[in-house]
Amino acid sequence: MTRLRSMPNGSLVMLVLFIAVLLSAIAVAYSAHWNRQLLNELYGELSVRDKAQAEWGRLILEQSTWTAHSRIETLATERLNMHIPEAADVRLVSQ
Repeated sequence: MTRLRSMPNGSLVMLVLFIAVLLSAIAVAYSAHWNRQLLNELYGELSVRDKAQAEWGRLILEQSTWTAHSRIETLATERLNMHIPEAADVRLVSQ
């Protein structure tokens, strides 16, 4: 108590303010570091998303290639010896 009383007026207030400013500076540095970490994580996740979207686009293109009518017709003609029937070969059946 005697030491506090021997301090000049306002010294205690200055000490408290100095500690508050010091703690505030540490909090700002921690907040900036945390923000950088989260931003790096976000960019990593965006990269993963972009790669997945590119792969999805390639798969959709491949699917459309495999299911194209001309490709199916070519495979049926070459591998299964199938052909489109002539009009005279078509018979309508009624029940």
